[in-house]
Amino acid sequence: MAVNANGVVLLDGDKKAVARKPARKKATIKPKPEEIIEISPDTEEVVTDKEKAGEKSSKKKAPTLTSTLTARSQVACGLSNKPKEQQIVDIDAADVDNDLAVVEYVEEMYKFYKSAENEGRAYDYMDTQPEINEKMRAILIDWLVQVHHKFDLSPETFYLTINIVDRYLAAKTTSRRELQLVGLSSMLIASKYEEIWAPEVNELVCISDRTYSNNQVLVMEKKILGALEWNLTVPTPHVFLVRFIKASLTDSNVENMVYFLAELGMMNYETLMYCPSMIAASAVYAARCTLNKAPFLERNA
Repeated sequence: MAVNANGVVLLDGDKKAVARKPARKKATIKPKPEEIIEISPDTEEVVTDKEKAGEKSSKKKAPTLTSTLTARSQVACGLSNKPKEQQIVDIDAADVDNDLAVVEYVEEMYKFYKSAENEGRAYDYMDTQPEINEKMRAILIDWLVQVHHKFDLSPETFYLTINIVDRYLAAKTTSRRELQLVGLSSMLIASKYEEIWAPEVNELVCISDRTYSNNQVLVMEKKILGALEWNLTVPTPHVFLVRFIKASLTDSNVENMVYFLAELGMMNYETLMYCPSMIAASAVYAARCTLNKAPFLERNA
């Protein structure tokens, strides 16, 4: 008896070799493909292998709680319709070569003006003046506008004059008889501070129909400077008007309307409760609305 390499047993005398049948392999069951779940920051969606292969899923994407709350917050803040990137216009680009525009320092200057504007303005003082009322103040400022126009003075002089008048009246009790004298002396001080050629004392006395003498004007000038402690470098509404008009990118019609509204506001005693930058911004906004210059200021901006 012999065994060959294939495991066949050969007996002596047998002519036919009997081969052993191979064992049958057991059938294996392939496991079903498991579903793969992918979670993104905004949506939750079950993605199977078939969907990865290119089949479109009929199931809609369900928003998560985070995305829903974010969308509601944007709508509440008014940010849903705003563009992601807003183009910022450089209003000083055209004045790079203009030394008088001081483009290198203009941002720092206005940051200082904004921080110091409350220190150089008057507050409600009419209750401390027994002989002066709001109507008399409005008449005085209206007269000072005419004097300012008569001498062809700069706008800076006018706004500084009103600032000096209000600050002095807030510090000192003044009689009705001296109110016009306070206005004359305040314009004299402002002209010396802002103008190259300030009006002479005789000219101011003549334009007041010689109600006061030269000596009275000079004495009142000294009293005002003493009450204000010689502090004349203050941000007036004109400082902010110039900047806001430039930022509005409008024509001369809007500019004239802005100055007109600002001067009307200076005559109103109620504007003392607002800071100079607020008065200037309100004048620019009112002028644009009056002349239908779009776009208007957004409430949520």
